Amino acid sequence: MTIPEHFESQSILLLVAGLKGAIGSTLATAAAALRTGDTSVSGCLTTGDKFTDIIPVKALHVAGWDSRDEDLAECAHRGRVLPATVMETHRAALAEVPVLKAPESGTLDSQVEKLEADIDALCSQFPGSRPVLVNLLPAAAGLEAAADLAKLSQVYDPEKLPDLAYVLAAIRSRVPVLNFTPNRIELEPVVALAEDAGVPICGYDGKTGQTYFKVVLASALKARQLYVDGWYSMNILGNEDGANLMVPEKASGKLANKTNLLDDVLGYEVGERYGRPTHKVHIDYYPPRGDAKEAWDVVDLLGMFNLPMSLRIDLQGRDSILAAPMVIDLARWLFMLQQIGRKGLVPELAFFFKNPLGENAPRTFQDQLAALDQLEAEVISKG
Repeated sequence: MTIPEHFESQSILLLVAGLKGAIGSTLATAAAALRTGDTSVSGCLTTGDKFTDIIPVKALHVAGWDSRDEDLAECAHRGRVLPATVMETHRAALAEVPVLKAPESGTLDSQVEKLEADIDALCSQFPGSRPVLVNLLPAAAGLEAAADLAKLSQVYDPEKLPDLAYVLAAIRSRVPVLNFTPNRIELEPVVALAEDAGVPICGYDGKTGQTYFKVVLASALKARQLYVDGWYSMNILGNEDGANLMVPEKASGKLANKTNLLDDVLGYEVGERYGRPTHKVHIDYYPPRGDAKEAWDVVDLLGMFNLPMSLRIDLQGRDSILAAPMVIDLARWLFMLQQIGRKGLVPELAFFFKNPLGENAPRTFQDQLAALDQLEAEVISKG
């Protein structure tokens, strides 16, 4: 990809909310590995061959916030994501990652002010790096949409939407926002503020494993005109995310995102023949699995003459290993999009999300790949 000559080569600073979680600590380890030229990490990036003149793949740093007292390396070890040999290789680099204490109380305004100061302080430690906020906080109960920021401040509940303060602080600091969580922070007043500030924002709910393959397969079935009569999905995972999602109020957003997308891809309601949904999604916490989650799918199809067929899928994935490269890819996209003046929601990044936001966000796998190609062409033409 040809990058315009006036673009200055820079590094990216990932400012991670929830840095000591499984994905955050894996992300910090991946960044350290990239700086050593580890091709087992760079080879997993979909942007590994893009933007390299302006953002070298190894030019990546990590800092952020968390409420836990353990050091980052200990949290990474406790997450049971990475083998001991990898942890030992990068333990010294993890010890140097700045981690600030997450705000745990106060009004929305006071939390935003603290986080703005934190952003300034963290950026000062990495002069020349362009920051991107990465939201990796746990699933929360969520808030209803508000008409304006004043009303949002009045109804703010940090238990229901802890990430909102981080997002507002980032936007006010002119920092792009990546929402990888199932928490809907892209409320109308927040998006309006991002547009006014010239800040791109993308989300929400990263599409890492089962849902990614569901979109791929559903798009393929649609292309063959094979009718999906029912789809049953089961997930078992034993990490902190799995435990958190056992609270129904916190799981509702993720379950909705994993469920609704299938109708969007296919263009009809799965279960319409029965007068009730036959797309079922379940998540269960199973500690022995740790971060190595497993997903089972049963797909019932109808072919010519309405003859039934079925598929069985068993994905044995690693949640954080799948997620961390996507976060890096998205941060690189946001960096470039801010360079060319994109602001507000970026629907062309739908490829990465369960519930992509923005006007006419593409839903099928083919359309999502095409949108990324168009976005790359826009970067070239406007740069």
